Amino acid sequence: MAKTILIVDDSSSLRTVVKMALTRAGYEVLEAGDGNEGLAQLDKTAKVHLIVSDVNMPNMDGITFVTHVKQHPRHKFTPVIMLTTEGQDAKKEQGRAAGAKAWIVKPFNPPQLLDAVSKLILP
Repeated sequence: MAKTILIVDDSSSLRTVVKMALTRAGYEVLEAGDGNEGLAQLDKTAKVHLIVSDVNMPNMDGITFVTHVKQHPRHKFTPVIMLTTEGQDAKKEQGRAAGAKAWIVKPFNPPQLLDAVSKLILP
C-alpha cells in the first residue's frame, strides 16, 4: 500500500510539481492551500505518513500549522519537511522548535526532496 504525503502550500503550481515528483515515486498525495486546509485534510484522512509544508501562507502559516499538528496525538510523530523560500537560521530554528524534521529551500530539485522524504517517511 502506498504511503500518503500531505503537501501544504498556497502555490498551486508548486503543489503540482511536488505532487508529480511524489506520485512518480509511488506515493499517494493529498493537497492543501494553507495550514487550516492542512489540518482539515489531516482530520479526514486515516493515516498521513509525512507532511511537506511551506512557511509563508495566508490564514495559517507553516510554523503555526506544524505546531498544531504536533499537538495532535495521532500526528505527533508524523515527520514534517518545510519547503520554503525562507533560508534564515532564525526561521529554521522556529521550524525545528515547532517540530519540523527537515528544511528545503526553494527553488528545490525533486531528487533532493525525494531523498529527504525517503529518509523521513514513517513505515
